Parts: sequence; structure tokens; C-alpha cells
Amino acid sequence: MKSTPKRPRKRASKTGSSAKTGLSAELTAGIAAALDKKAEETVVLDLTKASAFTDFFVICTGTNRRQVQAIADGVQEAIARTGARPALVEGYERGDWILIDYFDFIFHIFMPATREFYGLEKLWGDAEKIPVA
Repeated sequence: MKSTPKRPRKRASKTGSSAKTGLSAELTAGIAAALDKKAEETVVLDLTKASAFTDFFVICTGTNRRQVQAIADGVQEAIARTGARPALVEGYERGDWILIDYFDFIFHIFMPATREFYGLEKLWGDAEKIPVA
């Protein structure tokens, strides 16, 4: 994955956010879209208390390349309806790990072996996990 230059942080809208979780309407729409595309093992990591470059990671798995791309498409379409656009999309063509960066939150959509290999949940083990229904 390419590194991205430093950028100013733009706060996502908290309009329509869940007071319990602090998730923005944009993030909630993206999660719902991923689940609608049958994303598996979906986890939200709250990185707001960590010295991270973003507030939330959404990590999920698709069973094959086509599903991983469909999840990514669904996430981008749902969030676009809120008026937000990603700053960066990486890995779409390969389809084994697609990263979609919206500054305040990042979606990581993996094939199972790639997710296991990189182990983002372990890497960010101190982060609070927000339940996804």
C-alpha cells in the first residue's frame, strides 16, 4: 500500500450519530451497506483514545474477490448519498484488501487469508471494539 502525505483532518458530521457509540451518519451508512453486501466478521475499532491518524477502523471480510469489491462499492455508494467522498481508495483491482479512507474513518475490506496475515485487530489491540449488529 502506498503511504499518503500528511493532510489536515476534516471532521465527519456527527449529525445523526449514535450518542451511544459516537459513530457519524456517514460511518453508520457505510457499515449498514457492508452488512447488506454480506460482509463477515465486521468489527469497528474506536481509535479516538489512541494516537492514531483516524478515529475509527471498520474491518470486515468478503469470501472472494468479487464480494470484497461489491462490499467496497456498496460502502462508497452509501456514504456518497450522505455527501462524503473518500480521500483515497487502495487495492480495488487486486481485491484482496481494499482500503477506503474518509479521514475520520477507514474501511478495511479483506479476503480471509489477507485479514489473518495483517492482523489489524491484534495490531490495534488496545482499541475499544464497538459491537456491530
